[in-house]
Amino acid sequence: MLPLSVLDLAMVSEGRSSAEALRDTTDLARVADELGYHRFWVAEHHNMATVASTSPPVLMAHLAANTERIRIGSGGVMLPNHAPLAVAEQFALLEALHPGRIDLGVGRAPGTDQMTALALRGRADNRDAEDFPRHLIDVMGLLGDRRTESGLWDRFRATPAAGGTPLVVPLGSSGFSAQLAGILGLPFAFAHHFDMGGTVEAVRIYREHFEPSPVLDAPYTIVTASTIAAESTDEAEWLAGPARLRRYGMRHGRMLPLVSPEEAPEHPDFANALAMPSSSLLGTADEVVGGLQALAERTEASELMLHTPTYGMAERRVSLELIAERWGVAAAVPS
Repeated sequence: MLPLSVLDLAMVSEGRSSAEALRDTTDLARVADELGYHRFWVAEHHNMATVASTSPPVLMAHLAANTERIRIGSGGVMLPNHAPLAVAEQFALLEALHPGRIDLGVGRAPGTDQMTALALRGRADNRDAEDFPRHLIDVMGLLGDRRTESGLWDRFRATPAAGGTPLVVPLGSSGFSAQLAGILGLPFAFAHHFDMGGTVEAVRIYREHFEPSPVLDAPYTIVTASTIAAESTDEAEWLAGPARLRRYGMRHGRMLPLVSPEEAPEHPDFANALAMPSSSLLGTADEVVGGLQALAERTEASELMLHTPTYGMAERRVSLELIAERWGVAAAVPS
């Protein structure tokens, strides 16, 4: 079986605080570690009341210190929001603290709305995103993986000097990052859980452009999936109500709170949210694992990463436990 990993956003459910959401994320990382999941990644989002994960490196340091084996990573650092040298220094420090356990998932989206992106970047144009390939190569070079004759590493050093190098993984929900990851011979992670389509096409582009590198001899694709496993299909569908409602709001330009499963059906947009097509895998452990196996076969994935967008921590834990038992997670974790 393929390795399974976990993606978490430190979601702030309605009626709860950011501190509680971050404690839940820490507890979930410990659970994933104990169950045998391969990686635990946290995302970068800004100016969103429902997401407490704003600074992946800070949260990663805490999570790595509170787990023992599992790899900890960013899913991802939005590179246009940051100076390449700053990112390289942050991840060199993480690697020095937790050698062999750090992943640098990196993307080029802002992780927020355009006004907030302007406040983060201090500029109105999109040049930082356009410069993404050069900035990515600079980060890689500062961390020891030099692909061009010159770069930021000619003048600067990412300190402290780590004994190893974090694994760099371009992220994407389109073909651009897929092609770039292939050309650079890096692993590629596709955000299938965004429900935007194009998954099979993106991983095909990645494989077609893949060139062996000092990092990889062959393509390595991580595909994310939104999953909720429960004791019954009806219970899983009920637990998915809040996330469906929130996703519907996002598609229509509104950031709705993550309400409880009891409150979700009372919302005036709930019927529309239920009618919106979704690639989420919901049901019993057998049903969800069957869906994951089909997704892996369809995408030729090397690894699957689960995002479990439930209102409460208890349901997230149960979902990971049910899937791990049915999948045989501990046996699938690579050495």
